[in-house]
Amino acid sequence: MQLESYQIADHNNSLQESHQRKLAYWTEEVANAETIIGKLIDFQIAIPSWALGTGGTRFGRFAGGGEPRSLEEKLEDIGLLHALNQSSGAISLHIPWDIPTDPEAIKQLAAQYGIRFDAMNSNTFQDQPGQPLSYKFGSLQHVDPAVRQQAVEHNIEVIRHGLALGSDALTVWLADGSCFPGQLNFRKAFERTLDSLQAIYKALPDDWKMLVEYKAYEPNFYSTTIGDWGSSFLYATKLGPKAYTLVDLGHHLPNANIEQIVAILLNEKKLGGFHFNDSKYGDDDLTAGSVKPYQLFLIFNELVDGLDARGLNHATSLGWMIDASHNVKDPLEDLLQSVEAIQLAYAQALLVDRVALEEAREANDVVRAQEILQEAFRTDVRPLVAEARLRAGGAIQPLALYRQLNVRQKLIGERGTKTIATGL
Repeated sequence: MQLESYQIADHNNSLQESHQRKLAYWTEEVANAETIIGKLIDFQIAIPSWALGTGGTRFGRFAGGGEPRSLEEKLEDIGLLHALNQSSGAISLHIPWDIPTDPEAIKQLAAQYGIRFDAMNSNTFQDQPGQPLSYKFGSLQHVDPAVRQQAVEHNIEVIRHGLALGSDALTVWLADGSCFPGQLNFRKAFERTLDSLQAIYKALPDDWKMLVEYKAYEPNFYSTTIGDWGSSFLYATKLGPKAYTLVDLGHHLPNANIEQIVAILLNEKKLGGFHFNDSKYGDDDLTAGSVKPYQLFLIFNELVDGLDARGLNHATSLGWMIDASHNVKDPLEDLLQSVEAIQLAYAQALLVDRVALEEAREANDVVRAQEILQEAFRTDVRPLVAEARLRAGGAIQPLALYRQLNVRQKLIGERGTKTIATGL
């Protein structure tokens, strides 16, 4: 299904008077309101191709109906999201779940929806049908060089697919590790993984990035070969200038200070991108900002500060993507909520008075520093985010319009109740 321009226009006209009243404070009282609106318009968040279907747990997956049955239908769904919020203008493909049979046709279809291709994602954490060798005991770290070579060749194949679509980055996430003490030689696993990553790195085009993701645990529960940001940073440093660390907000041990990790990686010029989600206990993959909105704000506070310190473009210097699992929600509604939560945290971070904050820090005025941050976090920036959407051609209230148009029921009518999208 596609939205008609009049549907968005009618929605916006019905809310225009109320919206303008809420916006008036910003345009009249806040000096940098226009700057913030401009940055919000530019800021795009990629949607992963596996996020358009209902997620699952180890115990089951409960499809919600109307899920996309093909890559073309996934692009259609992201096109719908982008039409609503004008901030979802990229897709991140996971191979082999979403291999395009006709790359040129897929590129043209994506262009019709205003969508570009973000980082490509390889998959060596599952065995695929017809795969000669198993990844049960690892892929890039495996003791068998034939298995490692198979995993390397898969990543190089992913690069080729990305080249055909206009992507410029490869994300590597490994499930490699061990479940029990004694199962693995840590040093050999590290070195074998490095050798494998070096082989993949050599195949990178000159203008590409390699994003090395890390995760503290799961599916292995004793050790993970790339288990923390330090391991990823070490690999990225050893590989070379095209390799960076990728931060997934759920891939840390409980209570990790992610904002400090972000600050250090930015300072060392090795932060490559983000996977946004939220969590209560572990890698829960919940809607961004649903559990720890203040942490999300603090992370963006460090991002804005670090990007500005290095003179980097907020919208394009890092990769921004959602990585969430929609176990009990309509996936499209969940994604609309996540995108807005990310925009709100970003807008709040742009409000921070950085001169005053540094003065408070240099004076060891802890109370004042806290007040400056919390003043920005407690500010209702929803009118700014809505105005950015409005100016870009989106809906003032995307989720409300989605429900008003009964989109999910229409998708079920088009696709059926039992469709299940590719992915976990």
